[in-house]
Order: sequence, then C-alpha cells, then structure tokens
Amino acid sequence: MTRTSDRDSILHPPAGGMGRPDRRGFLAGAGALVGGAALGVRPARAQAKLAPPNIIKAGTLVMSINPTLPPLQFVDDKGELQGMRVELGNAVAKKLGLTPEYVRIEFAAMVPGLAAKRWDMINTGIFWTEERSKLMYMVPYERAAISFLVSRGNPLGITKWQDLAGKAVSVELGGIEERRTREVDAMLKKEGLAGLDIRTFNNFAESFQALRARQVDAATSIDATAMFWQGRGDFTRAVAGLFPQTATFAFADKTLALAVVDALNALRKEGYYDSLFDRYGVLKIESDTFAIQGPGPG
Repeated sequence: MTRTSDRDSILHPPAGGMGRPDRRGFLAGAGALVGGAALGVRPARAQAKLAPPNIIKAGTLVMSINPTLPPLQFVDDKGELQGMRVELGNAVAKKLGLTPEYVRIEFAAMVPGLAAKRWDMINTGIFWTEERSKLMYMVPYERAAISFLVSRGNPLGITKWQDLAGKAVSVELGGIEERRTREVDAMLKKEGLAGLDIRTFNNFAESFQALRARQVDAATSIDATAMFWQGRGDFTRAVAGLFPQTATFAFADKTLALAVVDALNALRKEGYYDSLFDRYGVLKIESDTFAIQGPGPG
C-alpha cells in the first residue's frame, strides 16, 4: 500500500482526537501517481469500454486531483486519497471497466496538463465557466458555493462580506475561488469600502496554514470544506453561500466525456450518486441527467 514520506504530516479524517495537519501533508507526493490498488480499490473486472487514443493509458483512467479539500478530496494518515470526489471517480472508472489512477498536482497545472495529455480527466471539482467550456469538455455533477473562513471564534466579528473590507484574505492561486475573492474585492470598492489584501498560495493547504498562523484575517474556501474545518474546531465559517456554482469533471477527449456521462447516469439510476452526495452533505446538480455543458474545444 502506497504511503507518503514519514516526514510529511497527513490529514486524518474527523474521527476524534485529531491533531492539526501540516500543510505539506495535504499534497504529499505532488505529481506522484496513485493507482487504484493503493486506494483500496480492486481493479475493474469488466471489459474496458475505452482504449487509447481516447485514454492515455490502456486499462486505466488517469485523473488529476489536488487533495487539499477535506472532506471532498484529501490524504489520510496512511497516505491514501480519500473523499467524496475520489469515491465518485473510482465508481466512474469501474463503470468504464478501467482502473482509477490519480496524479496529485496543483490546480494551476491541471488545465495545461489535460491539454498536454498528462491525464484523461480533471477530478477536482473544477467550476464551470463559459471560457473553460471552450477549452475542455465539462460535465457538471456538483453544486458548490464560496465561504470565508476566519480564526476560531471569529475574533474580528465578521458576519457578512462587507465586514471583509480592508482584511487580508488567503486563497489558492488560479481557481474560481481566487476569481470570486477578487469579485468581492471589487464589490467592496464599488460600495466605497476598503478592498481586500488578497494573498495567493499554491494550494489550499498553504492558504489555510496562513490563516492558522494569523498571517491573514480570512481564507476563501468552498462551503463543504469550510463546514469540515468548522466542525473540527480549527476555524469558524464566517460568511457562506456566496456565488453558488456548478462543479464539473473536465476532459480533452469527447468520446471519454460521453462515456463518463453514461457512467454517471447509470450511477444515479442505481442510487449510488444520491447516496454518496447525501452522505457527504454535498449539493447535487439540478438536472435529472448528466450531460456535457458547453461547446468543448475547437
């Protein structure tokens, strides 16, 4: 069973008596491949429904992920990937008769890596935008909104986005969270208030560590992750539910994207999708069926 280096401190799921995670633990082994066997997933026995060139590696569905967002995607104390998005990715791979394999990588590298065929699929809850839908085939499967985390107990008394005026806010570089943080900055300035001091980091683990160290006043996150940290007692979710948006899987190959659409529709018909999302408290897409949204590349 694959483990990360002993020198890395790894996040453990919320099961009583957990210590604080070191920021390096979330993304230990960045760029390393983690196969289905390392995740405790048995290789799929069904006949593979896809082969190269529609996938980059025969018999395998290679997915990029940045495991820094518990409970959706994170590394446990054994160095293994866990979370709702990992479970869903594994279930999709099984439907396709493929073995899941993950590349742990920073978000900023995911879209270029997909175009360069370093992986078949982005599995990190990438938000749908019209611009992105022209670069990739995007399949919505999840609804998520933005939260702002603050130090435990909310010592600054932040309860609405206007209270963030003049505050230092940390956020992962390159994602929709950064874009939304900059939108809040513009909204504040439009109301004649002081803007944000936005500080970007390579990943969410570093962003949250900056908040823990009191280097910033708040950190941007998606709602489910903010709820996780508040439930653990690490931070307080001061502002929630901003900019509700659709999260997607993303692909460079349309044939693969359509096959994943079929797999997701089958998983929903079987009740797996609803059961998984209910267990994690994650919002489902509003449509009854899955489909590619947007034109895709070229």
